[in-house]
Amino acid sequence: MFTLQIEHGIRDFDMWKAAFDRDPVNRAASGVLSHRICRPVDDSHYVVVELDFNERGQAEKLLANLKDRVWNSPAAAPALNGSPQTRILESAD
Repeated sequence: MFTLQIEHGIRDFDMWKAAFDRDPVNRAASGVLSHRICRPVDDSHYVVVELDFNERGQAEKLLANLKDRVWNSPAAAPALNGSPQTRILESAD
């Protein structure tokens, strides 16, 4: 299993979550099996998102779509604050 991990600052969680729920990259059609949203206990203006995939290529393609279609668009990502940090992880067990 592969996980696309995304971390970034946000201006407002409710605004960010509404944009995430609109799903502008169609996560299910992109191969996302499940997702988790985490927030640091000491920073309400930061999120960590983990998206799980069967194949590495699916994670790479969704990341490219996020960079091209979402993160460059204030309409698609109205609460984004700064540049996201990303990595693709492979399950080790």
